[in-house]
Amino acid sequence: MSLIIRIDVDRPYGRQSLLRQTLSRISSDYYFPKIQTLGYLADLKIIIETLDKNNAKSYIFFRRCSLPSLSIIKLIDKGQHKIGLHLENSRSYETFNHELKYIEDFLNRKVNTFTKHGSGKFKYGFHHYAPYEPKKYIEWGKKANMHIFFGNHEDPTITDYFDNGLHIFPSAFWLEPSWRKTEKFNIKWLTKEASKRNIVLLFHPDNITVNPSLLNELSYILKKIPTKILD
Repeated sequence: MSLIIRIDVDRPYGRQSLLRQTLSRISSDYYFPKIQTLGYLADLKIIIETLDKNNAKSYIFFRRCSLPSLSIIKLIDKGQHKIGLHLENSRSYETFNHELKYIEDFLNRKVNTFTKHGSGKFKYGFHHYAPYEPKKYIEWGKKANMHIFFGNHEDPTITDYFDNGLHIFPSAFWLEPSWRKTEKFNIKWLTKEASKRNIVLLFHPDNITVNPSLLNELSYILKKIPTKILD
């Protein structure tokens, strides 16, 4: 059994400075070009390099505003990571399908895996539809012949299951402590659990790179637990 790494790329320019936070917001709500010298996906690059040093594989989920640059795509392909849709406008199957086709056309490849941006508590950006309605996403995923749906529940004891060919992971072990009961679900618990079953480790690149202790924690996990790609 193994660790399934899920990376949600929410902020294209991260949050390590006021400028980069502002560019992330402009990119999300309006438009700003992908300029690497200003920090576009700089946090994700650090994460991918950390994964590759440990021979770890991952699923990386992009919003429309955070789609990978050519250099990031090359890094992803070189490390044999998988690209997925981080669904933002989840108002209907039509908006889901529109975002799916948009990312597939951008990448010129099939996308088989998806997640939802946000867990229903807050609205993150002008285009974001806040309600979290996983039953709908599961039906949409089956209709679109997707392979895997990763859900946003915060109880990592919830196990995965299949529904008419769609592999569903309702919950995850969130690396960021804000979304985890850290006393009960610590790294020792994760290591033990991953020895018995496949379990999802979820994090956001800009939250990890801005916190050296979390980056060290990620490196420790990657050395202790093997990772797996399922499709």
